[in-house]
Amino acid sequence: MKRLLVLIAACALGAVPAAAQSPVLTQAIQGGQVGERYDGYMAAAGSVSAEVQRQVSAINIRRRNLYIGLASRRNVTPEVVGLATACQLFSELAAGEAYMLNDRVWRRHAAGQPVPLPDYCR
Repeated sequence: MKRLLVLIAACALGAVPAAAQSPVLTQAIQGGQVGERYDGYMAAAGSVSAEVQRQVSAINIRRRNLYIGLASRRNVTPEVVGLATACQLFSELAAGEAYMLNDRVWRRHAAGQPVPLPDYCR
């Protein structure tokens, strides 16, 4: 199962645009106001402007479409693709960025500390 998750995450990340973000969204991510969730989607981890929320929603729509496409090619559910992608995204967080594990609690990545990954990532 872990091998399948790693393969799915690698394929999904190759298709998820990371650099095509506005400066306002980048600032919100770096400031911990927007973060990555355990399910492969982004969300507001605090109070954000309507513009940031709109951009987060647009990214999530693109991700969902990518997850659906990849899931159909890999014969898994879009949810499995999202979970696998989250495992990889968590390992790439910079210090100060927010993340939510499957306990639904927002945390900030501490410099020099690994993000604790859910059991399904191992």
